[in-house]
Amino acid sequence: METIFGNLQGLKSSQLKQLQRLYHQRIPGDRITTPEFSQRLAAISTEVNQPVCAYVNRRGQVIRVGVGTPRQTQIPPMELPRYGAERLSGIRCIATHLKPEPPNEAALTAMALQRLDALVVLNITGTGFTRRGGGATGYVKEAYLAHLTPQESRTLITSPAVPKVGESQIQSPNWNISPPLDLDDLADQDLVDLVENLEAEFQREFIAQEVDADHDRVLIVGVMTSEMTPLQFQDNLLELARLVDTAGGDVLQTIQQKRSRIHPQTVVGEGKVQEIALTAQTLGVNLVVFDRDLSPSQVRNLEMQIGIRVVDRTEVILDIFAQRAQSRAGKLQVELAQLEYMQPRLAGRGRTMSRLGGGIGTRGPGETKLETERRAIGQRISRLQKEVTQLQAHRSRLRQRRQHREVPSVALVGYTNAGKSTLLNALTNAEVYTADQLFATLDPTTRRLVIPYGETNEHQEILITDTVGFIHELPASLMDAFRATLEEVTEADALLHLVDLSHPAWLRHIRSVREILAQMPITPGPALVIFNKIDEADSETLALAREEFPLAVFISASQRLGLETLRQRLAQLIEYAVDCG
Repeated sequence: METIFGNLQGLKSSQLKQLQRLYHQRIPGDRITTPEFSQRLAAISTEVNQPVCAYVNRRGQVIRVGVGTPRQTQIPPMELPRYGAERLSGIRCIATHLKPEPPNEAALTAMALQRLDALVVLNITGTGFTRRGGGATGYVKEAYLAHLTPQESRTLITSPAVPKVGESQIQSPNWNISPPLDLDDLADQDLVDLVENLEAEFQREFIAQEVDADHDRVLIVGVMTSEMTPLQFQDNLLELARLVDTAGGDVLQTIQQKRSRIHPQTVVGEGKVQEIALTAQTLGVNLVVFDRDLSPSQVRNLEMQIGIRVVDRTEVILDIFAQRAQSRAGKLQVELAQLEYMQPRLAGRGRTMSRLGGGIGTRGPGETKLETERRAIGQRISRLQKEVTQLQAHRSRLRQRRQHREVPSVALVGYTNAGKSTLLNALTNAEVYTADQLFATLDPTTRRLVIPYGETNEHQEILITDTVGFIHELPASLMDAFRATLEEVTEADALLHLVDLSHPAWLRHIRSVREILAQMPITPGPALVIFNKIDEADSETLALAREEFPLAVFISASQRLGLETLRQRLAQLIEYAVDCG
């Protein structure tokens, strides 16, 4: 039996049968509708005293009937045919409306969300009327034909372009609405001609504005809650845009919402979800990134309503780590972090059944695909954890060897992109990869460094290690997976805490790094704060940093400014750390 969607309360069985019979109607392939079909739809709508929508494919078959407005009966994105930004969905909606007015914005938005070929709105009289001079009773007073038009103003917004709180850069879709038509004029409209012309225009626009096919077209969604200040919120969005850029995506737009608390099902409110879906549709977005961690059910709900892939901040960071890891240890730890992140998110992928065998004792549902995947991932995690433990033991032996030789060690720590690898290269002439990107290097690199020691300025050899960059709210799975790397921090005799003074949120970065260090199982050694990129910082920021951190060292690793002072202060730090140890 054909399904009727929408508000069915109070409908009689005879009325439901009339609605079901609409599925057996056929409209000529080149016509948007026919007067007979329109009048029949209007007559049923008049009888039930509710709007009725019929969704028709390009073969003229009715594929969905709903009681309610186009907004209430729209087809969920996951059930729509696959289509790109250059095509329409191949479905049109013929809807009745109880008031004599043009299509409202809710109906037009539903058309845009579903990327319908066309939307026909039939304004009905309510009681029917007799044509002049007698004749058949009719129910349609007037009709409107609406369809999408190319955006033309669609522009690519570079990643750092994040609007301030309260600003809006939502682009409305373009649509065209006809003047009032009678049913004969509406029946004369050529559907094939309309759709072919529209899709040709969409194709030209898509080709003209298409970005690199290898890059995701990303829409960022930020939610500001009462726990954060507007400045913190903006910093989070800018950082997320940098993360997306580093991962290889192009940020087309940012949508924001201010809420007292996070919506448990969809993070943002229902209206904002619709806005996200519409904006993604309008811009041709293929990935939505949220500025916070999402639960598996939130991801599932959002993807069902928006119709495209949804990821959170942690998943973007994991993707960057997967791209950046070079050594076997790094790849091992990234895979472990990804599997631990994925494991609780397997639910909801469907419950495909597969029997384990045949005969006595094996009948029944068998093991679900979900259970099989969980078991396989659990086994893989167990193996990886053993390998990480072996890696820890190997690193521990290396550290013991260094300690046996009594060579002091220093670990470079700091927020990601603070310039740690650049400083290591400047101090030791190493050739560690550097780039103006977040998490440019993941694998720890240890080099020898000779510094002056004592009052006689004798040369002393130390080991300096470049570690993975920190980031605020570092995902717990990454903290666990990279514990072998982070142990370099806890086992070092002293730390050099590098800070990017040119970054607007440098004070917050310092707090974030200190919070992560405080979570270490072993208390790290004494730390020397080093402010980097002083050549890019303004005088007011420099003055504030000198006032807040009088014992800090100010350098520019890229310009090799202040390195001699740093060597001397490093010698004092090592002497203090060794004496205290």
